[in-house]
Amino acid sequence: MVKTWSTPPADEETRLIPCALCGGLSFKPSLSCAGFSYVRCAACGLVQINPQPAEEAIKRRYGEDYLTYEIANEDAFFNLQLLGLRDAGFGDLEADLFAKSAQLNQRPRILDIGCATGRVLEHLRKRGWHTSGVEICAPQAEYCRRKRGLDVRSTPLAENGFPDGSFNAVLASHLIEHLNDPASFAKEAHRILAPKGRFFVTTPNIKGFQARLFKERWRSAIPDHLYLFSIKTLSRLLAENGFAVEKIVTWGGLAAGTAPAPLKRVFDRAAKRFGFGDVVMMRAQACAD
Repeated sequence: MVKTWSTPPADEETRLIPCALCGGLSFKPSLSCAGFSYVRCAACGLVQINPQPAEEAIKRRYGEDYLTYEIANEDAFFNLQLLGLRDAGFGDLEADLFAKSAQLNQRPRILDIGCATGRVLEHLRKRGWHTSGVEICAPQAEYCRRKRGLDVRSTPLAENGFPDGSFNAVLASHLIEHLNDPASFAKEAHRILAPKGRFFVTTPNIKGFQARLFKERWRSAIPDHLYLFSIKTLSRLLAENGFAVEKIVTWGGLAAGTAPAPLKRVFDRAAKRFGFGDVVMMRAQACAD
């Protein structure tokens, strides 16, 4: 089974930290992978790599190799994200915002955090959005600026100093699982969203069928994924940082190549309908402080 792109486990200094969701310090073994392992918080159930490397060590993992991988898979990732956004009701939000912006004579603003090659941002700009991006992989950020003329910054979200209420929508696709402190990230996303702005978060689903079937061989059980969220733990993280979850969608019943095409189609439809997909996307509204 082919896994997601990842850097191999490196000789990085690690430290035990409190659970990012509940602050607990009691952990139980969860997944034992090649060269690294996951634990489960005994209090809230969040699956995580702990002890884990510091933020600076994490940043150093993303360089030219990561850009090459993202370019090679750009079309597939772009189409999957658009399908997920469609299922999560992005089109209705877009229509509503553009109707209001026409009255105010200003374009709605969107931020894509972890925007990779900028393909989604370029698509949204063509649709009339005022777009910005954040991408800590410096070669990718430069690629976005040079190839697509996008406003993309290569520093972590909190270091960009976006004013309060800057954006009508924020996207974070396959990002939150890479962060040392996902709670602070969610809190910052809430701060920069306008009142009732929407946060679209996509991440692998540890309670999905594939994760349960493959366990430590699951393609998302990789050293770069510091956290493996379930619908329950991600919903709690968002709720505790100012959001009301409005919509939850999952997709991916079986990975390509793991089953005959007719069987895969059956599992894919069932995963979307019954919520046991390999990937989960949540649409959350920013509540008033």
